[in-house]
Amino acid sequence: MPKIKIDDLEYNTEDLSEGGLKQLRSLQFLETQMLHMKKEIGVYQTAQSAYLLSLKTDIENMGIRPSEDKSAKVE
Repeated sequence: MPKIKIDDLEYNTEDLSEGGLKQLRSLQFLETQMLHMKKEIGVYQTAQSAYLLSLKTDIENMGIRPSEDKSAKVE
């Protein structure tokens, strides 16, 4: 008998109404999508770090010095 845990309480999914089962499926779908998004964000953050490191290396290799204008900032 499959169970679901909500607020530290367990419920038998067999006891749910059709509407409740629909809500459960929607919740499971959303949780799966959110997990995929978190993984995708991790990929983007890794790429961002790599691009930033590459840009910093290029700036150092070119001997470019920081400007006095503090308004343009990418970190």
